[in-house]
Amino acid sequence: MNIKLQLKIIFFLQFFIWGSWLITLGSYMMRELKFTGIEVGSVYGTMGIASLFMPSLLGIVADRWIPANRLYMLCHLIGAITLFCAASITSPFLMMIIMLIHCLAFMPTIAISNSISYCCLESKGFDVISQFPAIRIFGTIGFIVAMWLVSFLKLELSNIQLYIAAICSILLSLYALTLPLIPTAKNNNQEKTLISSLGLDAFVLFKQPRMAVFFLFALLLGGILQITNTFGNPFLHDFERIPEYADSLVVKYPSVLLSISQISEVVFILFVPFFMKRLGIKYVMLISMLAWVARFGLFAYGDPSPTGFILLLLSMIVYGCAFDFYNISGSMYVEKSVSPSIRNSAQGLFMTMTNGLGAYLGSVISGIVVDRFTSVEGFIEWRSVWLVFASYSLVLAIVFMLIFKNDKK
Repeated sequence: MNIKLQLKIIFFLQFFIWGSWLITLGSYMMRELKFTGIEVGSVYGTMGIASLFMPSLLGIVADRWIPANRLYMLCHLIGAITLFCAASITSPFLMMIIMLIHCLAFMPTIAISNSISYCCLESKGFDVISQFPAIRIFGTIGFIVAMWLVSFLKLELSNIQLYIAAICSILLSLYALTLPLIPTAKNNNQEKTLISSLGLDAFVLFKQPRMAVFFLFALLLGGILQITNTFGNPFLHDFERIPEYADSLVVKYPSVLLSISQISEVVFILFVPFFMKRLGIKYVMLISMLAWVARFGLFAYGDPSPTGFILLLLSMIVYGCAFDFYNISGSMYVEKSVSPSIRNSAQGLFMTMTNGLGAYLGSVISGIVVDRFTSVEGFIEWRSVWLVFASYSLVLAIVFMLIFKNDKK
């Protein structure tokens, strides 16, 4: 089979697994299992815990001992088993433990899939820079298709979403065996490789005030990323409690509406280089923070009514700007701001601050906020919740504007 087609299938299945449950599991846990906000946040926080160290550790394993495609297969096999187990769990603590094990296996596969693609393309003589984006986009397509499937089949409040993800994990595990063998590297400088892979040598960047401030805000912004992943779907489902909205399309197919956020990502990523060249990292990240303010503010006043639906739709569209202008531009800024000797470590540190510490803190703290605005009867004052997050984003934007110095280079 054509290697580019193989890689497209790999990415489609990789993100189909994630899209099957990432946006909707929170609704299932809150509505069917009666988990509290902090319990749901703790389950989602396992992704942050896993992202702190597992991608780096398994990257070392793939480099030295186990071929990347074989390790990739093993991770997805473990992922399938844990998802099957999670589908039958009703205890918050057990759900957190089993999803932690799942994320310890799944989160590293995102980076490993990239490495596999680079290696396979290079081995076949393809230019990675020109060919990889067209392949990676199938991951976003897979994520969207999974969201639509779960939503249109009305499985958002069902544990079947986890079974779908588990079956897909098994298929991907088997399909990974068809990939060319990725040889391990021979490197005698083991200690230096270990330190670099863990991103420890990049901590020297904290001695530079500009980079220290940048990484601090990377952590604070990383917390925002998880909030709507965790509670966006439960928020839309709760309109079912209002009689005039109970039969609206927003309530029936919330994941379809939320998928517009992923579609928006694909569009806004094209604008990142344009704004980076003309404005510099400070104002691009400032635009991202203000976009998060808009995202949460529009959520606060959106509803399934004709006018309210427009606000919800705008919130989905602005998400692409909020996510890409921070995540993509931040990665580019790190790439251009550090010496080549610590480039990989610096990128690892950036991911640790955002997808690791930031994601964990965002998941847990957002759960506390949701519980704070939950009545004894179980009704959540969602407008207050979203306004708290909007205010947080606005404060971040103001402080960032005042203390971070721009650099257009």
